[in-house]
Amino acid sequence: MASSADCEHYERKCLLKAPCCDKLYVCRLCHDAEENHEMDRFRVTEVECMECHTLQRAQQTCRECRVRFGEYYCDVCHLFDKDRLQYHCEPCGICRIGPREDYFHCETCNLCLHVQMRGRHKCVQNVSRQNCAVCLEDMHSSRINAVPMPCGHLLHKTCLDGMYASGGYRCPLCMHTTLTPEVSRRLIEEMDEDIAQSPMPAEYRGATVQVMCNNCQARGTVPFHVLGMKCGSCGSYNTAQDGGLILQQLQGDVAYELETETEAEADMEPQ
Repeated sequence: MASSADCEHYERKCLLKAPCCDKLYVCRLCHDAEENHEMDRFRVTEVECMECHTLQRAQQTCRECRVRFGEYYCDVCHLFDKDRLQYHCEPCGICRIGPREDYFHCETCNLCLHVQMRGRHKCVQNVSRQNCAVCLEDMHSSRINAVPMPCGHLLHKTCLDGMYASGGYRCPLCMHTTLTPEVSRRLIEEMDEDIAQSPMPAEYRGATVQVMCNNCQARGTVPFHVLGMKCGSCGSYNTAQDGGLILQQLQGDVAYELETETEAEADMEPQ
């Protein structure tokens, strides 16, 4: 017989009767891990008490022994759990970790966000109704926090942390920097200093290259440097090379340009 100790996801004192296969599981996630199909939590109608083993309709308190199946219970999601200040969001259609007063539902993003982000985030239509671009797992109903980036796209927090740990700083969907403006300014200043202290070899001095900025989408011709090419519009180093090098060469006293060929566009590390 399964117990709450068998479930790593929730703390409860009942088993859910899966409407798809009539098997008893502590939660839908435990069910999905064992079966070759998924449980629809919204269709659950019956639960079994872990104390007296009475099968009954889904409710918060056992009709026989009066044990509470969960400190928190949602009659829509059939979610039983210890009190984590949960609340059910009608527009999201699922329960969220609260407290409720600390969150608001953005109608455009179709997602609950912290009140500190009201008017301070970039909206993307139905952004939560897509999979994480890193782990490809669902984000809308995931138990892992989803973090909005400056571009408006979402990533699971664990995926974003892993991306930072590996040195990545670009949204995998739009290539915009994921860094805050404060951090971006600091890294730009550090890159400026590194480039100033690392002059290019004589044959590449004065070389330029066409770039496209992943942050502001501006295009232009900028000085070439192996450490990075700086956008002439916003100052970011999050640029992609858009063509070959244009070398300034001297023939007698006359300077002329020679565009070199490249096999592929080179993406520069964002800042």
